Amino acid sequence: MRIGIFSDVHSNIEALEAVMAAYEDDEIDMFLCAGDVVGYGADPDICVTRVRGITENVVLGNHDAAVAGLMDYSYYYDAARQVLDAHKRLLTPDNADWLQQLPYSLVFDEHDIKLCHGSPIDVEEFDYIFAPEQAYALLPFYAQLNNITFIGHSHLCRVFALTERTVEEIADKVFTIDANRKYIISVGSVGQPRDYDNRASYTVYDTETRVFKFRRVEYDIEAAAEKIFRLGLERNFGNRLFIGV
Repeated sequence: MRIGIFSDVHSNIEALEAVMAAYEDDEIDMFLCAGDVVGYGADPDICVTRVRGITENVVLGNHDAAVAGLMDYSYYYDAARQVLDAHKRLLTPDNADWLQQLPYSLVFDEHDIKLCHGSPIDVEEFDYIFAPEQAYALLPFYAQLNNITFIGHSHLCRVFALTERTVEEIADKVFTIDANRKYIISVGSVGQPRDYDNRASYTVYDTETRVFKFRRVEYDIEAAAEKIFRLGLERNFGNRLFIGV
């Protein structure tokens, strides 16, 4: 089975459509979305509708939870709060209800895979895992981990391979999953990459060969940014798309 894993669309329909077009060459059997369909961008309702049409395998991200009224976001900085408030108004009742019903995590036992937005421990806390020390904090919970945990949240492409006592960060863009280790794979962001590569990020995992691949694709950044400007959202949310940060 070939699985397409993506995350952090963040209301960027131009990036999402570019990723879906790129996936057409991969003969994907199942899609997984690691959350944050909304937030930051100009097209929350369109993106929710599109993701709903792509897959049922979607987990709740922190921006999704905020827009759905499932978490207090009063501590977010002003510009982020304003976007979330705007997205609440822009979502149809049906799409808002869909966000409210999203699970915090999904487990696919047949492939020993877990899908969540942040750390697989205390999934409702949305803790980040993008650095080795954060991965080391998972070692006491090693027995609870699946062979692979796919996450988003940081908008970075990161891989940590764990044994009971060690953590190895893997920098390769293509690598083979070892059944004897546990992997935390942060799949990057479709709609707002933050690794100074402004192309949309998406990934593919083949359960037969056990090969995982990071992929990138260009999209119409000018169109996505211009929508943000026209909507009157914080201009930095559009400007940062050009530099991928």
